Parts: sequence; structure tokens; C-alpha cells
Amino acid sequence: MPIGENTEVYLRQTYQRTLAPGETVFDEGDPGDQLYIIQSGEIELIREIPTKQRVVARLGPGDFFGELGLVCGERRSARAVAVNESRVIALDRETLEAMCLDQPEIAIRMIRVLVSRLIEAERRLSALGVDDLMRPVVRALLRYAQPDADDGMRAVLNLKQLAEAAGLSMREAHRAVIQLVDQKLVQVVEDGLVLLDRDALDACFDAPE
Repeated sequence: MPIGENTEVYLRQTYQRTLAPGETVFDEGDPGDQLYIIQSGEIELIREIPTKQRVVARLGPGDFFGELGLVCGERRSARAVAVNESRVIALDRETLEAMCLDQPEIAIRMIRVLVSRLIEAERRLSALGVDDLMRPVVRALLRYAQPDADDGMRAVLNLKQLAEAAGLSMREAHRAVIQLVDQKLVQVVEDGLVLLDRDALDACFDAPE
């Protein structure tokens, strides 16, 4: 995310953080109180699944990450780790808002990047055959899924709870679940839904945070 020369010098002097290879920027579940801009080096975003770790993004100079936690106030959904010696600029919400007001082009560049990530997520959804009705159900399942010793990942939700979490009627939620079952992405169990292919579902929303 290019910024003005004077602003970059100020940020480098005030907010820059140097990371050693393998050093963690933030862990999954941490508060999302900062956005990071990569000045040099590479950062990997890693998501834990029951049997392994999965790299969901590898970012380099000029890229930024952590924006969803900062803007939405959500906890981190992935771990960020320096691949090699790296330098990042860490911005809190107040500083970022002040920068965007002072230099609107920063906000415009961020919006362009976020839109491109959204388009990529939509492309992945289309490749899976996930239609508009299924999208909010998939999001709800990913949000509520927890590791399960026997079944991998399980979302303990009844149909009514799933419909409410997805913002749909129960009939719409039921239709979406049937499609997911038909595609062998989820399985209905007594107390909820088991995610049979978490990678396939999760890939729909893999984007730098």
C-alpha cells in the first residue's frame, strides 16, 4: 500500500516493527487492534485445522493485513508469522483513520485491494457451486465450527439457530444445507453439522486479514 514519502518517513520512525524469521506478529484468537503494512520481507498467514497448519496467504512489501480485525473489531482468525527478517508498520484504528482523512488516496488504495480480495472470494465460491443462498450459511458454519475429536470440525447448531446466524428463513437455510450435503461438504449429525471438507469451505473466504 504505497504512501507519501513524508508520511512514510514519519510512520517508519514511529510505528515500524522489525521481525526476526519465524517471529509471530499475532496469533489466532488475539484481539484485532492493529493493521500492518509490510515494508520488507514476507509474512505468512496460517490457519490451524485439526490435523495440520494451512498457509492461506503469503504477503510481501506493499501488502497489508489485519484490516478486518481492526475495522470490524473481531479477533484474529489466523496466525501471522514472519517468513524471513521483515519490517512492518503497525497502525491502530485512530492513526489509520487520521491518515485516510489526511490522504484520501490511502483509503482509495485500501478499498481497491479489499474489493479485489472480495472478487477472488466470490470466484472461489462460484467454483464450488455455492450460490447466493448458500454463502451466508457457509459463513455461519465457518464462524461456529469447533474442533471435534471424532469428526474433525463440528458446528453445534440446530436449523433455527443456523437460519438466525445466516440471516435467512428456516426454509432457505434448509435448502442451503441440503445443497451442502449433496456436495459432500457437510454431514448432518444429531447435534449439528460436521464439516466434511473444511478446506473447501474455508478456501472460499481465504483472504489476508
